[in-house]
Amino acid sequence: MEAMHARLALVFLLFVALAAAQPVPAPAPADVGCNGVFLTYTPEAHQRIRPFVDPAAAAAGRQPYSFSASATVLNNGVRTLPSWALLVAFAHGEILVSLDGAVLTFGDDLPYNTTAAGGGATTLSGNPQTDLLTPIATAGDLTRIQATVKLVGTLFAGPEPVVTLPSAISLADPAYSCLPVATAPSVLSACCVLIAPDQPSAVPPAAGNAYLPRVTGDLVITYDVLQAHETTYLALVTLENNAPMGRLDGWELSWEWRRGEFINSIRGAYPREVDTRGCLYGPQGQYYKDLDFSKVLNCERRPVVHDLPPSRRDDTSLGQIEHCCRNGTILPKTMDEAQSKSAFQMEVYKMPPDLNRTARPHAPANFRVAGASPLNQAYACGQPALVSPTEFPDPSGLVSTTLAVATWQAVCNMTVDDTKLSKPPQCCVSFSAFYNESVIPCSTCACGCPAPAAPTTTCSTTAPALLLPPHALLMPFEWRAKETLKWYHDEELGAPPNPMPCGDNCGVSVNWHVATDAAGGWSARVTLFNWEEGADMRDWFATVVMGDKVYGGFEQAYSFNATAVGDGAIFMRGREGFELLLRESNVSGVDYPVPGKQQSVLSFTKKNGPGDVDVVGGDGFPTKIFFNGEECAMPQMIPSQGAGIHANRRGALLILLLFFFFFFFFFL
Repeated sequence: MEAMHARLALVFLLFVALAAAQPVPAPAPADVGCNGVFLTYTPEAHQRIRPFVDPAAAAAGRQPYSFSASATVLNNGVRTLPSWALLVAFAHGEILVSLDGAVLTFGDDLPYNTTAAGGGATTLSGNPQTDLLTPIATAGDLTRIQATVKLVGTLFAGPEPVVTLPSAISLADPAYSCLPVATAPSVLSACCVLIAPDQPSAVPPAAGNAYLPRVTGDLVITYDVLQAHETTYLALVTLENNAPMGRLDGWELSWEWRRGEFINSIRGAYPREVDTRGCLYGPQGQYYKDLDFSKVLNCERRPVVHDLPPSRRDDTSLGQIEHCCRNGTILPKTMDEAQSKSAFQMEVYKMPPDLNRTARPHAPANFRVAGASPLNQAYACGQPALVSPTEFPDPSGLVSTTLAVATWQAVCNMTVDDTKLSKPPQCCVSFSAFYNESVIPCSTCACGCPAPAAPTTTCSTTAPALLLPPHALLMPFEWRAKETLKWYHDEELGAPPNPMPCGDNCGVSVNWHVATDAAGGWSARVTLFNWEEGADMRDWFATVVMGDKVYGGFEQAYSFNATAVGDGAIFMRGREGFELLLRESNVSGVDYPVPGKQQSVLSFTKKNGPGDVDVVGGDGFPTKIFFNGEECAMPQMIPSQGAGIHANRRGALLILLLFFFFFFFFFL
């Protein structure tokens, strides 16, 4: 009998152990009557970590603590919440070390300092669970209407007791208004409701129709799944430039796989590194035991791909993708709409538990795009949002369209990040005019100064730039300085400063020369100089911004293709056969290297009458000039009329010599 009791007790203990071992589903947050989107932030643990600071520093809130917390987003409303994003206003200098269930919306790396955005809230986007359905459509299934985010990081606070709650939480969607609600003392909660809800629908939208509207930005990355199989899918990635003055040269695109995916093959682009080590020694190699990984292209968690050269456009294994293979050049639509897109196709292997062919694949996160040229702008990309599937025309010409299996879009906008706030321009502008013999040059160190004071430094980084004789514009700075000294001596202009001001150090310079001013109209000549030694500039473009008085009078450019595009801007590019701005090179008969250059005259009418347009007084000079999308440094003054008739005649002669010099070396 005792043995039987012992066996029964053992069976009972086994049942208890098995019950304790079963995973417990996440409980629903406390019901506080929120019929919208209910948000919570719950601290879970914290611990003081080294370095231990002295009591005074601790009292000032500088003692580091490790912390873990969880946040939930629960959709209690009648509308699906697609591509949800959570705003968390951290209040203790938190540094996020790991995230599970979400990613940083703008693709920042971990660890992430939440104070980097100047004290603003940190935005977290759901991943992989990007969309939250409604209780009505799912019979209240928490796994489909609620997302949980696990956070681990470091915060700074005073001595115990430490309160680790943020100051506020809300949805990033401006269509919702979020108000705090009272729950447990150690939990921060908020209820978010639509500010202007539509009339409620008796039939909730189907789960497959939870698409966000397509939006636009400076650059839009579209991720189309064209085919879906049990273990793989085929994706088309398209980069589309919508910025009127933006361009990319030698683009590189990267993203982060969040589900263990890897790239088997690519057409239309190629990875920067062919690396399969992550698969061979990781879970991918353990699962795909029979796959020949020597033919796999890339297993990096964050792959970097780039465009192919034109020679690969018709390659049967790497090319034959529309919009591919232009060496990574993406131009603005205002210049060439056909070259405003770039695209490539790739076959992606999936990993468990995502091997259900009927389930929608997961898009990668944290897209980043950059150009190889210093003239290219920096971009900040948001997380991809699920949008309506792209429609592709039938390749046979039938009046039919084929829909993508799924489509995501990530919007990237030009930005200046903290690391580039002090980045100088890459181009500069000089002014000259027919009525003044001197040229107002680019500013001293317009594109950066030489290294700080050293024994070899022979120029001043603070002295203002000296006026130049017109022909000195064709000389590199070393020769230009000598020629300027000689000119100052010959013209008895006084003693120049010692040391002389440093050069502009710009790879590209633009000279704007007011050439004529008559009763009915006027003209200007614009000259582009490429001082770079290493590369020609293909498919260049420039934009000149003029004042309101003269912009409406623009007629034409004689050697460039030029179009008035609005807001005072005149967009210019080289005519066919002159799209290449050559690099600096040596020319026979000249002792110094000569820049590559192109030149055109622009004509204007005095549309509002001669009395309204004062060309000499300043209306004839642009307020801004952009080259390849980069804003150029402008002079601090315009030429004056104080030089007299003798100077006017001599200046006109020198400008004429400059024109013939340019014509001789460029065209002959």
